Amino acid sequence: MKSSNDMFNLVGQVAVITGGTGFLGQQHAEAIAGAGGIPVLVDIRLDGVKQGSHEWVRRFGDSACAIHTDITEPGSIKALLDEVLVRYGRVDILINNAANNPRMENRQDVEFSRLEFFPLRQWEADLAVGLTGAFLCCQIIGSEMARRKRGVILNVASDLAVIAPDQRLYRQAGLRDDQQPTKPVTYAIVKTGLIGLTRYLATYWADTGVRVNAISPGGVYNGQPEAFVQRLANLIPLGRMANRDEYQGAIVFLCSDASSYMTGANLIIDGGRSCW
Repeated sequence: MKSSNDMFNLVGQVAVITGGTGFLGQQHAEAIAGAGGIPVLVDIRLDGVKQGSHEWVRRFGDSACAIHTDITEPGSIKALLDEVLVRYGRVDILINNAANNPRMENRQDVEFSRLEFFPLRQWEADLAVGLTGAFLCCQIIGSEMARRKRGVILNVASDLAVIAPDQRLYRQAGLRDDQQPTKPVTYAIVKTGLIGLTRYLATYWADTGVRVNAISPGGVYNGQPEAFVQRLANLIPLGRMANRDEYQGAIVFLCSDASSYMTGANLIIDGGRSCW
């Protein structure tokens, strides 16, 4: 029987994290590095990333790297996989974290978000990144894991995969009802779709040693306007939004042998919001 320390140990394991240089992607990378793993931060934007700097090594370890990848393009993902295999010889974990997520509480072009006016091009772009991108990464990187008979896929969903957006959160004074900003339809659709993808792959690869789970985090405090923060806090039994590092323990749990008997599951961590 493994000790509790051994169960959460990710030493030497290589974790590909899409959207890796984003707000939560960096937190996932820190969690992997903190458990001894090697995070590979994958993103289409690498501006400001200083690999090998003191700050980089402190946060992610000297073996970590960032790789420019367009996850909407199969060829780009195949090149990513080839580079990871050349550099590390293996890939153990895939965290599908990338998504388009406009901050509606600050937007001025409120018509953009409303269903009646939502642009088809934006629908296609959001699904391409958040859902098609996750599918392609699973198809290409997950297949490599299945070939090796071991691996973990973690899809980062949202509390809005299990509950509907409460559009009252985004209301602005002085606007007619038909002009009020709303959380775009694509965000909930993408995150709900990731739960379906999780269940499908968990059963599809059940006999290959590849486990597939999802996490549904709630809102994370990131300098949002105080009025918005208070509105959301009123909907959460714990009375606050999450801190940026409060999902790290769950990431390590779901990526490690501590969750070895979990597959096809969705771990909801939302301060209790979805139980109200």
